[in-house]
Amino acid sequence: MVLKGDTILYTGDKQIRFDEIYVNNFYRLHRFAKEYVLFDEDAENIVQDVFMTLWEKRDILDVQLSITTYLFSLVKNKCIDHIRRKAVAEEYKQELNLKLKSLEDINHAFASQEDIERFITDAISKLPDRCREIFIKSRFEGKKYREIADEMNLSVNTVENQMSIALKKLRVELKDFLPILLFFIIS
Repeated sequence: MVLKGDTILYTGDKQIRFDEIYVNNFYRLHRFAKEYVLFDEDAENIVQDVFMTLWEKRDILDVQLSITTYLFSLVKNKCIDHIRRKAVAEEYKQELNLKLKSLEDINHAFASQEDIERFITDAISKLPDRCREIFIKSRFEGKKYREIADEMNLSVNTVENQMSIALKKLRVELKDFLPILLFFIIS
């Protein structure tokens, strides 16, 4: 079938007008969409978008299936897109809520350079002994992994692994304060 003007022409003699298609299919499409997108308004918007697409492309559209099957397929695809957008928005919302909590948890008395140094020192002191020693040699003494490995009679791979462990643990320990720490370190 091909949409032309305000009618749909079948290969036979039967013609159906756009408004008939709308009236005959809107309620079923809306009910179908609502099963997946949950909110009535979202379902209605999806179905309206489908009919707008149908109307806008009426002169060039060549539907090989029944119009009802075609419309359900369009609604299904719009529902999928809608759900994907909602899922991404939910992930973003959760991330924002974590950041909000992090900001709310920042201790406002934690403002001097001494406080920051003490906080970092406390976090480093919680590292396992060998891990802490390797971290200090690398970050505070400026030694290369090869130097640390030779000095401590370890493989370079072990030093790399211990540094990775140290950084992960410090990231967890300092996670709520990383933004403020970066502010003080950079400024």
